Amino acid sequence: MAVIGIMSAMHEELSAVLAAMPDEQVVHVAGREFGVGQWHGHDVVAVLSRIGKVAAATTATALIERFKVDALVFTGAAGGLAPDAQVGDVVVASALLQHDMDASPLFPKHEVPLYGRSRFDTDTSLSKALAAAAEQVLSDPAQHLGAQAMADFHLLLPRVHQGLIVSGDRFVSTTAESQALQRSLPEALAVEMEGAAVAQVCLDYGVPFAAVRTISDRADDDAHIDFSRFIREVASRYSLAILSQWLMHR
Repeated sequence: MAVIGIMSAMHEELSAVLAAMPDEQVVHVAGREFGVGQWHGHDVVAVLSRIGKVAAATTATALIERFKVDALVFTGAAGGLAPDAQVGDVVVASALLQHDMDASPLFPKHEVPLYGRSRFDTDTSLSKALAAAAEQVLSDPAQHLGAQAMADFHLLLPRVHQGLIVSGDRFVSTTAESQALQRSLPEALAVEMEGAAVAQVCLDYGVPFAAVRTISDRADDDAHIDFSRFIREVASRYSLAILSQWLMHR
């Protein structure tokens, strides 16, 4: 049976997933707690990667080397960059890029040295299945979030987007930074701090990878002031519902 790895950067993003694995066993590797169990009849290993590209790469490597995962999904929150990527929307990555990678003039800006590329594609079939699951969940978001959360966070008609997500080792939370990224990478839908590193590790090992991110803020001066509550009441519930929907039909 295939083994599926699930990663999130923050505990709040992963707690709902772990709660859905009642037979979970905790295995300690590289200072991390890997939850090993079953979910909807699938073997699953869920782990908190911690924040940032190096931590995420370490965690992905452990999932592949120690737990022999056959596919890896990263889920959590991100800041919206594209004008139509609004708070409460979900972005499924088709590719990921490190926005802070710059080895110029030796290599073009954003290109990862010796890889000959800046963009790391996700697995097409895996991403397509997760996008379909996200569409199903967002067709009735109140069922998963509740009317109060919908009202409190002004979530009217959340949408699913597919495209480029960019990663970097800094939390983008000012309008100046956000606008600079939009000018430099106009195709980018969202920004976070881990995904591109995991995509690179998965390419090295030939492991299918996908990333599903909920937009928590617009990565600008008006970034959401109650980030932790949004993660608990929106992003984590989306992650649980989307992954559950995907696994039930896998």
